[in-house]
Amino acid sequence: MNRIFNDFKSHLRTPLLRSLLIALMVLMAVGTAYWYLKKHPNTTTAKTQTDDTNKIKPALAVTLITPSTQNLSATIGADGKIMAWQEAVIGAQVNGLQLREINVNVGDFVKKGQVLARFKTDLVNAELAQYNANVAEAQANLAQARADSARANSLKSSGAISEQQISQYNTNYKAAVARLNAAKATKNLGSTRVAQANVIAPDDGVISARNATVGSVAQAGQELFRMVLKNRLEWRAELTAEQIKQVTAGSSASITLSDGEIIKGRVRQVAPTLNEKTNSATAYVDLLSNGSARAGMFAKGEFALASSNALTVPPTAVVMRDGFNYVFVVNDKKQAVQTKVVIGRRNADRIEITTGLADGQAIVESGTDFLKDGDSVDVIAK
Repeated sequence: MNRIFNDFKSHLRTPLLRSLLIALMVLMAVGTAYWYLKKHPNTTTAKTQTDDTNKIKPALAVTLITPSTQNLSATIGADGKIMAWQEAVIGAQVNGLQLREINVNVGDFVKKGQVLARFKTDLVNAELAQYNANVAEAQANLAQARADSARANSLKSSGAISEQQISQYNTNYKAAVARLNAAKATKNLGSTRVAQANVIAPDDGVISARNATVGSVAQAGQELFRMVLKNRLEWRAELTAEQIKQVTAGSSASITLSDGEIIKGRVRQVAPTLNEKTNSATAYVDLLSNGSARAGMFAKGEFALASSNALTVPPTAVVMRDGFNYVFVVNDKKQAVQTKVVIGRRNADRIEITTGLADGQAIVESGTDFLKDGDSVDVIAK
């Protein structure tokens, strides 16, 4: 027996056997702990619940206010671009002439009839001289034909000339008249081409673009300049289908530029149809003064609507949760009751409550961000 025990002790000294024994002891300890927890599962939870029950949540001190009726003016916000009221395209009216000089640049204010650019007129002046010579020749031929016709008609009664010859002279006279008229028309066309060699401003305005280049040979219809007529700008505001019902011609608007400048405007007209892609309509607002506004600028603005009385509360009394607006009333148990409301117009210090509150119903004035439905509160007199 002693020999067997000694052999076992000697095997215990080997690392492998020692590791196996340690693992066996760990497994036994884990199994014992698992058995105990399975038999007594609620011991720790019950203790935690007892501790939580014993904790008393302190009441939040609040003050109550009563919603008041105030006169509010409604506004509608919108975005849009500053654009030219009308932009004129000024092009070349002559064909094949070389541009000689340009008198204006982008941003210049011009008057109606002002010469913006000039083409070389050597060719058209030569053509006009030829047309004048043709007119002079046609006038001389007409004088000769008139005299021949008169002489032939005077000899008709004497029988010295035949009816056929008289008819021929009269026909020559009529043809001479026609040729003179044609020559005069061609001369007028030449005079017009000479006049069109000067590019003239069609109205007062400001040059918004210039494509003209000195030395270039223009083709008829080629764009040379663009001009904002009267330097008149407008704000094209994009409105939803609901908003467009509230904005009418004559409504006032305030447009805020990117630099913070505010410009007053007035609605000239509202588009009769909605954009199929954006489901929005455009309101055209005339700027009463341009200020620092420039065509192409993006701007935000507001439309002023009619004012009326409204039930209002301070902004601190309203809290938004999950996309809805709420206020808190206090019940007889001094508990905060979360009450859903619908808000309307607002200004710097008041918000309109359209539905959800009765007139005269007291609500929590501030601190609503820290309240939850059913919280105990301590009402403090103001």
